[in-house]
Amino acid sequence: MLAAVVRRWVLGLAFVAAGVNHFVHPDVYAAIMPPWLPWPAELVALSGVAEVALGLLALPARTAPLAGWGLVALLVAVFPANVHMALHPERFPAIPPWVLYLRLPFQVVFVWWAYRWTRPPGGS
Repeated sequence: MLAAVVRRWVLGLAFVAAGVNHFVHPDVYAAIMPPWLPWPAELVALSGVAEVALGLLALPARTAPLAGWGLVALLVAVFPANVHMALHPERFPAIPPWVLYLRLPFQVVFVWWAYRWTRPPGGS
């Protein structure tokens, strides 16, 4: 029971921190957006707000299922930015190309981690 609470709080606080980082370093996030997406600054802010809000919703057990579904949707929505980075490593010279590709399967792990919280507390 305590381990589940700790895991849920780690998930929630990780997303809160990531969301806050969107406002601390917005240019970094805008740079990874695929060029076909409009309004990069606004989308960076929107995804930052979503990460903070969903991270906070993950903290209480009763709202964790809603947060889980929201985080799954958010992670799927931002996946094109990760693919864009991997396909255009020349735009990110500070990051080795293999790291950009390695990030892609980790997104699947993050989706799985968020999905684990989509069931109501005490549910099977």
